[in-house]
Amino acid sequence: MNSEIKQMLEAVRSGELSVDEALLKIKTEPFEDIEYAKVDLHRKVRQGAAEVIYGAGKTPEQIVGIIDVMKRNGQNTILITRLSEEAAEVVTASHSLCYHKDARVGIIGDLPAPDGIGNIVVATGGTSDIPVAEEAALTARVLGNRVVRLYDVGVAGLHRTLAHLDEIMSASVIIAIAGMEGALASVIGGLADCPVIAVPTSVGYGASFGGLSALLSMLNSCASGVSVVNIDNGFGAGYLASMINHMDVKKEI
Repeated sequence: MNSEIKQMLEAVRSGELSVDEALLKIKTEPFEDIEYAKVDLHRKVRQGAAEVIYGAGKTPEQIVGIIDVMKRNGQNTILITRLSEEAAEVVTASHSLCYHKDARVGIIGDLPAPDGIGNIVVATGGTSDIPVAEEAALTARVLGNRVVRLYDVGVAGLHRTLAHLDEIMSASVIIAIAGMEGALASVIGGLADCPVIAVPTSVGYGASFGGLSALLSMLNSCASGVSVVNIDNGFGAGYLASMINHMDVKKEI
């Protein structure tokens, strides 16, 4: 919130923006009602990141309508999560969409230059966790972060994790993504000096209960500094990691 307003005030001071133009931006309606959605136009001012479209459960036409409102109101980069391939085809007919099939993520517009304080490391226990990891990584990139991917570094071969100590020890935030017993978060939490966001995935055999086993393991982690988001919630992890990675930037404002 402060960052957006500060940029506007600095633009007024430098003469790039007139007082009347700034006032008009501030007075813009906080949301636009298009019957099936109330598109939040002040989300970036309040929270530092614009509204994200959750694609699951929405028709392709509804998604296109929301995109139209966002673009009309100056949102140049738009993130769509849980976007099906069929819906992506419809959206692409109206807007230039970069679709990431495995992650079920669509991105409209250019990715911003990274402006966080450091790197966000996204690590997975196995290759099967990559779709959730990509949702987290792409979310973090859209929000202006440098992302380092460490895939298939699970505890079944601990030497694979230890081979990346430099990346782990130099990260500002780490997202640890794993199914099965979810041990990766505890191992990384015991190595790193930064916050670790654990993401349980629904990968695993029957007794993993669709990710519940990994969720409970991560919640019971004995490593300090580990927090947990919901099963398969790569978006939530990427968003939270971005907030942490921008804390010093916020403090300077």
